[in-house]
Amino acid sequence: MTETLGKTDTLVREVVDTTHRRPPVKRRPRPVAEEPGKRWLIHLPLALYLLFTIVPFYWMLVFAVRPTGSTQLVPWPISFEHFDTVWNDIGFGVFFYNSVVMGLGVLVFVTLLSVMGGYALARFKFRGQKVFLLAMLCSQFIPGAMMLIPLFVIFKGLGLLNSITGLVIAEVAFQLPLSLILMAGFIRNISVELEEAAMVDGCSRLRAFFAVVLPQLKPALVAVGSFAFIGAWNNFLFALMFATRQDKFTLPVGLSYTLGEFNTDFGALAAGGVVAAVPVVLVFAVVQRFLVQGLSAGAVKG
Repeated sequence: MTETLGKTDTLVREVVDTTHRRPPVKRRPRPVAEEPGKRWLIHLPLALYLLFTIVPFYWMLVFAVRPTGSTQLVPWPISFEHFDTVWNDIGFGVFFYNSVVMGLGVLVFVTLLSVMGGYALARFKFRGQKVFLLAMLCSQFIPGAMMLIPLFVIFKGLGLLNSITGLVIAEVAFQLPLSLILMAGFIRNISVELEEAAMVDGCSRLRAFFAVVLPQLKPALVAVGSFAFIGAWNNFLFALMFATRQDKFTLPVGLSYTLGEFNTDFGALAAGGVVAAVPVVLVFAVVQRFLVQGLSAGAVKG
């Protein structure tokens, strides 16, 4: 009896020791330092590409801030005479205002319509859905120049020529298909079970959308909205064809008017380029961390 109890105690102690024994800690291998030759294979092409990208912007800035007649590579003293010329004499203040109004209008309407249409495409099944998506994709292969004459006739009949409203409608019509497809792809990646749980708790579909789906759409909203704004900001063709009065010009059209028939004021042209480029650079600097996430999520098939 005593031997049996002794064996039982020994077994219990072994089980307890095994249970409380900590598993061995696996040591992570130390990262192997990259060879200098391999680093240059990555850094050198990136440096060359960065140089190739920055040099044109540097030259534009040099021409914009150095005095007329100067040939210095590093301008000193800095002069703002060219900015005064384009802003006050040429009228870039009006052009800038028109571009901002048009860009914000396109941003708002493209974002709202893409959210509503993308939600319908992602959550509902209806007859002709695949045909509709195919039509949206095929519309991206049609150059905007092919639609200028039909749009001009339509806008003339509706009285939308020489108006910011007409430019906004044209930009929204051409930017909405891609934004719609991206937004639908992003919404498909949001779990439908979360909406169903919210509706089980008493939420309507609209309330569930605002409470569950919309907070997760921040990267997609930023990506779609920023690309819509930048596309409208840089568009030259529509603004040139649908606006014939100078007080309705946008910045790209205003830049074209700094090019003379026999001579070109490169200082004024560079200053106008800086005025047109700064807002786009600021937009990308603010939202660039959301762009890759939004685009990659929208490009994944759910």
